[in-house]
Amino acid sequence: MSEDEKKCSLSCSECAVRNCYRREKQYPAFCLTEEYKDAVELTRRLYESDGIDGRLARAAAEIEGEYYGRLTRLEETIRFAMKLGVKKLGIASCIGLLDEASIYAKIVRTAGIETKTVICKVGAIDKTEIGLPDQLKVCPGCNESCCNPALQAQVLNDWGADLNVLVGLCVGHDAIFTRHSKAPAVTFIVKDRVLGHNPAAAIYTSKFYYKRVLNETTFPEPKTPSRQKN
Repeated sequence: MSEDEKKCSLSCSECAVRNCYRREKQYPAFCLTEEYKDAVELTRRLYESDGIDGRLARAAAEIEGEYYGRLTRLEETIRFAMKLGVKKLGIASCIGLLDEASIYAKIVRTAGIETKTVICKVGAIDKTEIGLPDQLKVCPGCNESCCNPALQAQVLNDWGADLNVLVGLCVGHDAIFTRHSKAPAVTFIVKDRVLGHNPAAAIYTSKFYYKRVLNETTFPEPKTPSRQKN
């Protein structure tokens, strides 16, 4: 690999300087801040504007400055919504976390914000209807509805949500939801069935109990067969 190729393969995860935060050191040769100088200026203008990106950026920065280390993420999402002047807050919830979503909605309403919750199984489309073999269901032989994040987003779009909050959507379903959501979307709870919805624990224990995450050959084998071919 040439020196230019090595430089191109490096990014922020290989940086030990982190000068982009305090600007008190020298940037490394592969620094993206240096490489994207023109884009830096364009994004600065974006965030100083009165458009939605500017409003989101300033509200987020204000929350960090005013409450750093003092608020839980639950409280931060509500303060964030209040700073934006949100009147309608949509909640896209996993069916398995509907109890948590219901409590969250109740707390949000105490701030004078209207809520609407839509669970992932809305529409009740069986997984086999989208081409998944019955053997790959969690419970083969049963009706097992697939998650429907596109419909979750549509319901909240039709309702006129100013901001949407994700509560435990699965990996991938969160991507579909954010693609279809007209309103900005933030995450309150991240789904991790194994670690009690604390996915960072796999990183913190990667050198000890969860050494397997550093060796892809030790990952559990998936079920078979793969998706049906049309």
